[in-house]
Amino acid sequence: MGLLRDFDLGSASATLDADDDSPFAMKDVTPRQMGSQQKAAVIVRLLLGQGVSPGVQRLAPHHQTRLAHIISGLGTIDRKTLASVVHEFTDLIDNLALSFPDGLTETLELLEPHLSEHALNVLKTGVERGAGNDPWARVAKQPVERLAPLFASESAEVGAVLLSKLTVAKASALLSELPEDRAEILAHTVALTESITPELVERIGEHIAQVLEAIPPPAFAKTAAERVGAILNSTPQAAREKLLEGLDTRDAPFAKEVRKSIFSFNHIPMRVDPPDVPIIVRRADAQSIIVAFAAGLTAAPLTVEFMLENMSKRLAEQMRNEAEGLCTPKAEEGEAAMAELISTIRDLEASGDLKLLPPPE
Repeated sequence: MGLLRDFDLGSASATLDADDDSPFAMKDVTPRQMGSQQKAAVIVRLLLGQGVSPGVQRLAPHHQTRLAHIISGLGTIDRKTLASVVHEFTDLIDNLALSFPDGLTETLELLEPHLSEHALNVLKTGVERGAGNDPWARVAKQPVERLAPLFASESAEVGAVLLSKLTVAKASALLSELPEDRAEILAHTVALTESITPELVERIGEHIAQVLEAIPPPAFAKTAAERVGAILNSTPQAAREKLLEGLDTRDAPFAKEVRKSIFSFNHIPMRVDPPDVPIIVRRADAQSIIVAFAAGLTAAPLTVEFMLENMSKRLAEQMRNEAEGLCTPKAEEGEAAMAELISTIRDLEASGDLKLLPPPE
């Protein structure tokens, strides 16, 4: 642990220097010999005595522990030694032009916003392995999507240990994704883990961590079904339904997942929480809402009524009158207005201003 930085101790050192003629001048005492860690401990003690926080809490835990032991063993320091340590420290500060992070962990904190996701994952994996972290801590950080395939490739015993080491919420989410018979086997196998040794649990954790870390990160942030669904959200309804019919023929399970990911004007009553309707109305363009409602009076009357019923009575009457007063928009114009409203809802979801309800099964 080197000398602490970023504190101007010029004023502190000045108080330690007295004129030679002063009655308080220091005796000719040879400064005590100290190592760098002891000098750092002296600076910490001096700062704490002056009510200044030296940032000890930002040190690694083992450095904090080491510092406490060093401070406890220093005893009394004479003024000549203290002055020498302070002068050395202030000289170091005066000559310091640029400092670099201490180790790869701090370097990652500095560079994280500027690294690619793949490079960041590789470096973090190296840090975790080098630090000897608990493999189960590394496993627990993985999303459900990366853990789920393990239950198909690993034995029931390994799967049972994995479930037991995860949070209840994550284990529950994983079980709900499994076929019913496989979930029952795993749940029963958990009962057989009572006599397993900690050493074996550790080995299983390391095995699972290595398997997960060997899997390259996905090229896309969203699943294939979510990506196709996002495209179809902006596709005219007739073309969207035709494409989905074709998907049903080619790959029915995939088509089902795509349908779940689609969020169109017709889905608003099923996916939007009624109290969030006023938020949507305030954010969306008023004229686009009127055009969407005018088109929806025929194409999606349930959605229009849902929206009107969950806003203020006065505004609902005004919007209804304006929508009914418009001539029925052209199909392209109506769908564009509906798509704009959906885009507004998606933006609100992304910003955390609302949360969509899960799609119906």
